[in-house]
Amino acid sequence: MVSDVQPPSQDRVRGASLGLPAEGPGSLAPFGTRVGAFCVDAFGSALVAGLFTAPDLPGNWALVAFAAVTVVTLVVSGQTPGMRLLGLRLAHPRPGQRLAPWRAVVRTALLCLLVPALVVDADGRGLHDRLTDTAVVKD
Repeated sequence: MVSDVQPPSQDRVRGASLGLPAEGPGSLAPFGTRVGAFCVDAFGSALVAGLFTAPDLPGNWALVAFAAVTVVTLVVSGQTPGMRLLGLRLAHPRPGQRLAPWRAVVRTALLCLLVPALVVDADGRGLHDRLTDTAVVKD
């Protein structure tokens, strides 16, 4: 038995099955960077909701603000404010076109549940991205 031969699954390049490059712009974004963008968006949404609910805490209104900002910015520009800040964008089946509103709504609804974002495939895409045929990539 040869010990220095790796199983085929170890040679797999992330994003290759999606036609994405292994490194650089257009490659799949690392998990930590995606989490950072999510945290920026969540914090920003809590601040926006807090403007309307002050002096009380925003509570679930922050989730409503998060969903609204996420859907609108994904459809209009293909990236949320957190994604823009951290140099990410959303890739979808038709490059050069805007994301279909239904994809943004479904993706955001699943992201609000948080668990689908933590269930990832071999490429590191969350369930919300697999169901909407999207991927978060480096810009």
